[in-house]
Amino acid sequence: MIREKPLVLVVDDEVHILHVVSLKLTNAGYTVLTAEDGEQAYDLALEQQPDLVITDFQMPYMTGLELCQKLKEHELTRATPALMLTARGFSLPAEALEQTNIAGVLSKPFSPREVLARVQELIGSHSSPEVTESI
Repeated sequence: MIREKPLVLVVDDEVHILHVVSLKLTNAGYTVLTAEDGEQAYDLALEQQPDLVITDFQMPYMTGLELCQKLKEHELTRATPALMLTARGFSLPAEALEQTNIAGVLSKPFSPREVLARVQELIGSHSSPEVTESI
């Protein structure tokens, strides 16, 4: 699927986190979709095939880990990397990472700049000219 801008799916049941992360990524030149639970995110991911999924671990209906496992099992989203947001001090077991495409884990609270830096590492920078800072 060819796009003008990379597409990032942000999934969290906390609306303020969706807003902050979406705003930071949109301002950096990414196209952003949001979902408030794992089931909604899974449907959106199959329909839109994002370049990256940023998901909270603890959510209703389907956890972020379950979402990432289902995405890896599906042909359309098998190669889609994911960035997992977790509560401070929570760690994912190594086997969970092996069964998913989780490419990184960030603990809450996190800095929106840190999220943007990880997105740029995983799928590349995509600043629009009016947002690019001069050196």
